[in-house]
Amino acid sequence: MRILVVDDEVRLADAVRRGLEAEGFAVDVANNGVDGLWRARETRYDAIVLDLMMPGMSGWKVCEALRAEENWTPVLMLTAKDGEWDQVEALETGADDYVTKPFSFAILVARIRALVRRGAVARPAVLEAGDLKLDPSSHHVWRGETPVTLTAREFAVLEYLMRHRGQVLSKRALIEGVWDDDFDGDPNIVEVYVGHLRRKLDKPFGREAIETIRGAGYRLAADGG
Repeated sequence: MRILVVDDEVRLADAVRRGLEAEGFAVDVANNGVDGLWRARETRYDAIVLDLMMPGMSGWKVCEALRAEENWTPVLMLTAKDGEWDQVEALETGADDYVTKPFSFAILVARIRALVRRGAVARPAVLEAGDLKLDPSSHHVWRGETPVTLTAREFAVLEYLMRHRGQVLSKRALIEGVWDDDFDGDPNIVEVYVGHLRRKLDKPFGREAIETIRGAGYRLAADGG
């Protein structure tokens, strides 16, 4: 199995390379985003370990470019410790998983093996619920022919609802799916973002895509409302 490691911290990248080679992986290393993108285009890898924050071309830009080219090689993003927005940004630009720095090497290897087992899975081009459409690759949303502008977090909440359209999702399920497993803030934050989405997707069009199921949570209508 061949892995590409892209990280501008030379000593860290070299340590990861040596560790992965000891685990039986073949490893290539790039110390900047431009070189990493070139290698990812030129060589078929089983997985890519990509640092999010790099000077010049950042990891999320590399990931975004690969996904735009329909390169679905599994990507494990390395993010700053406790950087919630880094983690959100990593996943929203197409990464399959992330590990926060500093990380346990055993955890890193386990995550890489899990990604390799799953393999590269093509993503659906567009999610649809009636006339409500969401493109995960371009981060565009439409109500009919009308484009709707969403923030990154609003987009993530809507995408999660659309991937589970017709299902009732509790606040906890939404937090675990959109935020972070370690999120310990007010769960009513879900209500805030559902409110934002309703103001943008429903009220201007006289629709009700996101339904409140009293005592249970929220459901995106299968027909888009």
